[in-house]
Amino acid sequence: MTNALGPRITRVPFAYEPERAREVADLYGASGPLGDLIAGAGGSSPYLHALLTRHHEWAEAALDDPEAALRGLMAPENLRREKGRLALLVALCDLGGVWSLNKVTAALTDFAEAALAVALAGEIEPLQARGKLPDAPGLFMLAMGKMGARELNYSSDIDLICLFEDAGLDVVEAGERRSALIRAVRAAMKRMSEVTEGGYVFRTDLRLRPDAAVTPVVLSTSAAEAYYESVGRTWERAAHIKARVAVGDMRAGASYLEALTPFIWRRHLDFAAIEDAHSMLTRIRDHKGLQGPITLPGHDMKLGRGGIREIEFFAQTRQLIAGGRDKDLRVPATRAALTALTGAGWVEEDTRKALDAAYQSHREVEHRLQMLRDAQTHALPQSSEGMDRLAAFMGMERAALETHLKDTLEETHALTVPFFAPTAPEAATPDFGAEVTDRWQSYPALRSDRAQRVFDRVRPRILSRLARADDPERALRHFDAFLSGLPAGVQVFSLFEATPDLVDLLADIAAVAPALAEYLGRNAQVLDAVLDGGFFAPWPGRTALEGALAERLAAHPDYETQLDEARVWAKEWHFCIGVHLLRGLIDAEAAGRHYAELAEATLAALFPIVAADFASRHGEAPGKGAAVVAMGSLGAGRLHAASDLDLLLIYDADGAEASDGKRPLPPQTYYSRFTQALITALSAPTARGKLYEVDMRLRPSGRNGPLATSVSAFETYQRSEAWTWEHLALTRARVVAGAEEVGAAVERVRCAIIASPRDPAKVAADVADMRRRIGEARPGEGGLAAKDGAGRLQDLELFAQTVALFAGSDARELTAQLKAGGEEEVIPFAALLWHVRAITRLVLKPGQETDALSGSGQGRLLLRGTGLSDLEALKAELASKGSKAAQHVVTRLAAIQGES
Repeated sequence: MTNALGPRITRVPFAYEPERAREVADLYGASGPLGDLIAGAGGSSPYLHALLTRHHEWAEAALDDPEAALRGLMAPENLRREKGRLALLVALCDLGGVWSLNKVTAALTDFAEAALAVALAGEIEPLQARGKLPDAPGLFMLAMGKMGARELNYSSDIDLICLFEDAGLDVVEAGERRSALIRAVRAAMKRMSEVTEGGYVFRTDLRLRPDAAVTPVVLSTSAAEAYYESVGRTWERAAHIKARVAVGDMRAGASYLEALTPFIWRRHLDFAAIEDAHSMLTRIRDHKGLQGPITLPGHDMKLGRGGIREIEFFAQTRQLIAGGRDKDLRVPATRAALTALTGAGWVEEDTRKALDAAYQSHREVEHRLQMLRDAQTHALPQSSEGMDRLAAFMGMERAALETHLKDTLEETHALTVPFFAPTAPEAATPDFGAEVTDRWQSYPALRSDRAQRVFDRVRPRILSRLARADDPERALRHFDAFLSGLPAGVQVFSLFEATPDLVDLLADIAAVAPALAEYLGRNAQVLDAVLDGGFFAPWPGRTALEGALAERLAAHPDYETQLDEARVWAKEWHFCIGVHLLRGLIDAEAAGRHYAELAEATLAALFPIVAADFASRHGEAPGKGAAVVAMGSLGAGRLHAASDLDLLLIYDADGAEASDGKRPLPPQTYYSRFTQALITALSAPTARGKLYEVDMRLRPSGRNGPLATSVSAFETYQRSEAWTWEHLALTRARVVAGAEEVGAAVERVRCAIIASPRDPAKVAADVADMRRRIGEARPGEGGLAAKDGAGRLQDLELFAQTVALFAGSDARELTAQLKAGGEEEVIPFAALLWHVRAITRLVLKPGQETDALSGSGQGRLLLRGTGLSDLEALKAELASKGSKAAQHVVTRLAAIQGES
């Protein structure tokens, strides 16, 4: 025994009778049948090895016929006998240092699971034999708590929720099945929990089920789902982190847990869970009388300060916060959860190491305490004699043990509690803007007492940060626009409380970019993205974005949910680009590319989703399919924060007469309706808002033409009917989604049309006439208005398209088109105009004119990288160079007409 279990076992005043100790020692010693297992080289299931190699009357039968041996365990006394033997085995292996903590808890969990299955089968099978239950009654038991996480301690209760699948049953059938299962479960729990001379198997606790005070011990899955969807609480979400189907119908159990996923794992970062967890811990300690400083005599190693529950809550709360967005965090075991949280950046490595070591130490002490009397206790001994005995069990001197316990408890408390404790409000609140702040209590975000309570704690920091803005009153008004747009506040205010840096970011946005502040009010969930590790990482590019969105959409089979998920995802990236531009991490040119790539990725990922949904009603697309063609700014690969999308849809029916679905449609009708479905997917407001406004007016024949055009009709129109402005627009056309073969055909048509011979004088005259009409309709306001007016951005884009058309170039982007036409001298001013345009569209609200720009914050943003001293200098630069650019365009167009 000494060789197998190590020298520490000889010091232990073991609490069980010597006869049983010798019996187990003989069986599991170095020469016993499981000697290799105890030495650490055995299989992955210690319980199975132990169970099937029992000596005495049924050992050989177990080896020859394991199933028959397991049947022999159905007698309650046999279960109790085997629990006693396992308890002794686990104690010896634990005390001797042969098994790790994970092996010890897994062995206990394995036996509990097998015993539960045996006890339940002993009650279910007779009912099935009498016809009271079908062969597949749909019953399953969820292991919760430590059993669910495979972390059972030496004298654990096992927490269970018992459910049956009622899909397809009418009310009478469901009631009859529930009644029979209730009888079976109650009898099985009696088998497990009843104490006789032979002891007991496991105490069971079924009180974690929904509304346990008034509901039966077995519930239907539909009743449980309805409960959690309507009144489920944070503690029940936390409890389900460890939920696992342990016994019964595994398929039904897995389906149920999948249905419960939205309840357990919220799609947003759920910082409100912090206050809930702190309240739960406080209530538990108040109820148990465990508040107060750490004193070792009688200290509760589970619920007391610095105890096991603090570590579990520390991990579980972070899992609730971030697990909805990161599936890697959805792990039940506490130590594994700490590791996953560290890998995702939610816990520092030093903290993980300290808490992991404390958790192992606390669990080892817990086991020793429970071995003393086989009692479910977590309290340290009150007497000196008891502490001496515990020290012997721990293989330590008493003084060393007490020092270790005190240090570990204090460190655990210091590491965990600051995360939960609500922050104290700042001492002083700036006194300004009362006419604005006085109305805050009437806003929807502050209508609940809880929201007001959390907001009161963060309000001083918000106002202090706004007071440091260049124009505090103006920043406050912009923050007010954000606050008034929030539909609810608890989550957002909890987020601010947990991450003060977000308050600083919001204050910067309110001070400089009111449009972005208003956007946040409508889409506050995008703040979650700031806390993701990749928010400030380099731009991933279109391909990576498309793949990420496609993977996200594939996880949600429901079409409406997919549209919502696309909106959430795209809005987060849209916000990311805006913050990067605001903070100077990227310039306006890069921001323009990023906004465009985001739109392209969104279109490319959504196209097959919309196509599949449409095909479910009308069949697969007839012919070769369709391609989405981006026109205008998206085609040129540059958007700003408020851009809409100019699109065409071009298809190739390839001779097909109709689709082949339940409701077949001819090609023209099919693709036109599909185009409308795609527009709706992009622009219809859902619970998550809109993606993009879509403009289809650049299609052949404009508003009078069909929404979708065939490749052949598109080519015919471009060759024989298109106006000059339509050929100019074609220079920026680019296929961004859909069937590759159709896209390639569209590109061939585009390049052929651009390369076709044309009369330069006529084109120049048409462009001059277009400039005149645009100037009359939208003369521009001068100043900082970068888009409209002669020599401004729209004028230079038209000029770039013109010279690219003359050159027969397939270039799409503004700079590339100017280079193709030999107009490089215009490029620097065009870049300045885009810089001003991109910044103003980021910071100004929809409909605001550039004369609304004010404040040094916005001024610094506009002047960044220009080399100019102030806004007046910028206005003068735009006016001077704009006039020169306009004259250059006029001169070049006149020269072209003259040359012809």
